[in-house]
Amino acid sequence: MITEIRGRKPRLLIPADDIKKKVGELGKRISEDFRDRNPVFVGILKGGFIFLADLVREIDFDVEIDFVRASSYKEGMEPGEIELLMDVTTPLKGRHVLLVEDMLDTGVTLHFLKSVILSKEPASLKICALIDKKERRQIEIEADYTGFDIGEGFIVGYGTDCGEAGRNLPGVYVLE
Repeated sequence: MITEIRGRKPRLLIPADDIKKKVGELGKRISEDFRDRNPVFVGILKGGFIFLADLVREIDFDVEIDFVRASSYKEGMEPGEIELLMDVTTPLKGRHVLLVEDMLDTGVTLHFLKSVILSKEPASLKICALIDKKERRQIEIEADYTGFDIGEGFIVGYGTDCGEAGRNLPGVYVLE
């Protein structure tokens, strides 16, 4: 067990078993909603890769997978400025798209990526976030599918990180 991440102590917030159960529930709902729609699941890197991997294993039909990556934390960038680091390669025009994110926080990055995907003219776009932190929302955006609503606190684990550390933790932890 990791006892310290970037000088802070992790405290378990959401156990791995609870995440597994919730991902199964989300997979069932998404399977019902997207059946016979030939969807593309677009994972938001880096944080969403573990959630996406587990989620697609809960889908009971074949799906295509692609990835997108954005950053708002590069040196020299102004607050609120987002840069697209990696775009999808799958043509999305006329396709049903599920954008998969580990955590919906301020909404700034997700709003940006939503507009990027919509510019590709999909038939539909839905958002799935494992964790929703509504208290920190700066831009009005909601997920169509959410796993857990949590309050304040800097979290790591199950894909989320603190300076690239803690992504490999099986549960979600708050740093104290």
